[in-house]
Amino acid sequence: MASVKLTNVKKIYGKDVVAVNDFNLDIADKEFIVFVGPSGCGKSTTLRMIAGLEDISEGTVEIDGVVVNDLQPRDRDIAMVFQNYALYPHLTVFENMAFSLRLKKVPQDEVYERVVNAAEILGITEYLTRKPRALSGGQRQRVAIGRAMVRDSKVFLMDEPLSNLDAKLRNQMRAEIILLRQKINTTFIYVTHDQTEAMTLGDRIVIMKDGLIQQVGTPTEVFDMPVNLFVAEFIGAPKMNTFKTNLVCENGKYYVTPYGAKIEVTGKKAEMLKERNISSQEIILGVRPEHLTLAEKNDPAAIPCTVKVNEMMGSELHLHVYEDNGDKLIVRVPTVSLDDEQRKEMVFGSTIHVTFESKVMHFFDAETERNLLV
Repeated sequence: MASVKLTNVKKIYGKDVVAVNDFNLDIADKEFIVFVGPSGCGKSTTLRMIAGLEDISEGTVEIDGVVVNDLQPRDRDIAMVFQNYALYPHLTVFENMAFSLRLKKVPQDEVYERVVNAAEILGITEYLTRKPRALSGGQRQRVAIGRAMVRDSKVFLMDEPLSNLDAKLRNQMRAEIILLRQKINTTFIYVTHDQTEAMTLGDRIVIMKDGLIQQVGTPTEVFDMPVNLFVAEFIGAPKMNTFKTNLVCENGKYYVTPYGAKIEVTGKKAEMLKERNISSQEIILGVRPEHLTLAEKNDPAAIPCTVKVNEMMGSELHLHVYEDNGDKLIVRVPTVSLDDEQRKEMVFGSTIHVTFESKVMHFFDAETERNLLV
């Protein structure tokens, strides 16, 4: 098992295309770290630099205290699972999994034991004599994971391993990776563009944009206290609603005034604003769709909205609504909280009123987009 440390790592293509910039991260032994971000943010490039598949322009990568910048991939004691499985089509599942062990001239009885043990953990024992073309996508991905497992490497790298699977298989394989982690208990570095995968798999999440780390934290930390507007909108589905509004300080109390409503900030959020001596100013207010609730028309904190789209998701409705000035909001409403009459009223063109409590508010600087309370 091993720790991984990246110090001031930078990747430049050509003369001026910076793919990864000043990447600093300490990954503890046996930690499961997830790199997440939109396409082109540099997460796969960073993983490939750790693996030795990309040269490092600046900075250092250490594995178990040893700088590996100049080591070949085969000498770094890492195992990698690729997005496209990368299986040899002419070899059986057993031979695919055993391939790297045979290159290292591992004794045959040990090869057999390692492959069979990995196959049992992954539930693919019955497929050992088949070739990849006879397997489903999920089965091929298990083989690719098994091929990495048998190497007994210090670090396990996974580059979007579930992106080629359908939604049902992704959910199944996600659960299997969680179980796998508990069984082999090694250091994992996992790359994905899917924030659901990041939230469910990672001990910590590294959120990236344009080659830069935006935030590093546990799933709870990045969800509850995003450091900036990008993180706030990227983490969570559907994404966070945002309002340009005013934060007003009057007589020692704070209020927000979205769309003419007046909502007092109370509790811990109010205390934090006071501690930081935040003055009245224009802000970007963030509220997640699940934190918007239905309100009475005459409530001074109610915001009137027009329903444009009603998505029935089973346990909840996703209402796409528009405020009078054209701003779009999304409201998640649990269906168990609605009677039949209320459901019938939430159709295209109907008006509903929504509000939210202060404990679910997020306050972002209108210019820098930084969270005022982080």
